[in-house]
Amino acid sequence: MSRFSFIHAADLHLGSPLSGLSARDPEIALRLASAGRRAFEDLVSLAIARAVAFVIVAGDVYDGDWADNTIGLFFARQVARLDRAGIPVVLVRGNHDAESVITRAVILPDSVHTFPSIRADTHRLEALKVALHGRSFPNRAVPENLALTYPAPVPGWFNIGVLHTSCTGNAAHETYAPCTVADLAGRGYAYWALGHIHEYAELARDPWIVFPGNLQGRSVRECGPKGAVLVSVADGQVTGVERVVVDHARFHRIAVDLAAAGSEREAVEAVAAALRPLAPEGGGRLAAVRVHLTGETALHDRLAADREGLAAEIQAAAHRIHEDIWLERLRIETVRPRVALPETAGLAAAIDPATLLAGIDRDPDFRARAEAALAEIAARLPAGLDADEGDLAADLDALCAEAEALVLGRLSGRSC
Repeated sequence: MSRFSFIHAADLHLGSPLSGLSARDPEIALRLASAGRRAFEDLVSLAIARAVAFVIVAGDVYDGDWADNTIGLFFARQVARLDRAGIPVVLVRGNHDAESVITRAVILPDSVHTFPSIRADTHRLEALKVALHGRSFPNRAVPENLALTYPAPVPGWFNIGVLHTSCTGNAAHETYAPCTVADLAGRGYAYWALGHIHEYAELARDPWIVFPGNLQGRSVRECGPKGAVLVSVADGQVTGVERVVVDHARFHRIAVDLAAAGSEREAVEAVAAALRPLAPEGGGRLAAVRVHLTGETALHDRLAADREGLAAEIQAAAHRIHEDIWLERLRIETVRPRVALPETAGLAAAIDPATLLAGIDRDPDFRARAEAALAEIAARLPAGLDADEGDLAADLDALCAEAEALVLGRLSGRSC
């Protein structure tokens, strides 16, 4: 009976900076910078420990062209470990490490096979009777359906398609090498090892069509466990697909409703209660958490008036739970309670700060000036900084609400 297993990984993005905490804490910056490499080291160790037959990487080994040879040497060192263990590696280039993107090279062991970009090709592992079919990206943008160009399956062998693709589409990712599940199933392969989409997904099980997701989340846009898959095969059939998690930093979003909080202390306690379930993760894995404060509360203006102090209290509470829980960012999205002023309020209503500020953000001239200022700020930021935040101007309403709360909170503090 023929039995073997293999690992299917994708989107290593070696060299990619992780965002969210690095600007505030040098120690965390180092841990974030090394998280992707440590995840791949652990995957290589797992492959050796499980004695897998081969490893597939379905594109984007690198995040882009190398600034120097450091990242290339790291990857070469890890695949050399696999080579010494007798484990070959098969990979395709994706949009981030396409032939036109990566200009440097380090010689890899002969056991590493990279599919060509000029056409789809077949790589055979004779001892296993496994035929792998793949094609690399020649350029960053590949608009055509590459799957339709893949070779026919080798009769009597276990056939695997390796493809970097936006199969079925995904709003968070660019559309590259688009195809459908029907396109892939129609090729007659037993397994499709896909890459490009950073979330784990099983698109089909007959045949198996799998996105393993990326090895390491890179920002709060990529939350939850990250890793690869371990595929078991017996007598030409997939008998198991096991997800293996190897990330060293994990991003989370939590929303905390403060409607019931009567004081800043109670607000912090409510956040701590929401953070507590993250503690069991531990194991040296850093948890980077974006906290969204929501709900209608009389604390709204006071919270916004001392955002930095509130963030420090939340971070201290997080560390009381576990030393590796870090506040990635605090979003104050609460609203102040609506108070109906009597018609007789007269002058008092006219000079009430909240009344004076209400609606200013809807004034066309104000919005035009604010959008211009935000555009200038965004243009001066280094490339890639806070890329996970998207367009600053798109957050104009939220920024105005925060500014209003900050002003009112400080005015309230002065009047005490």
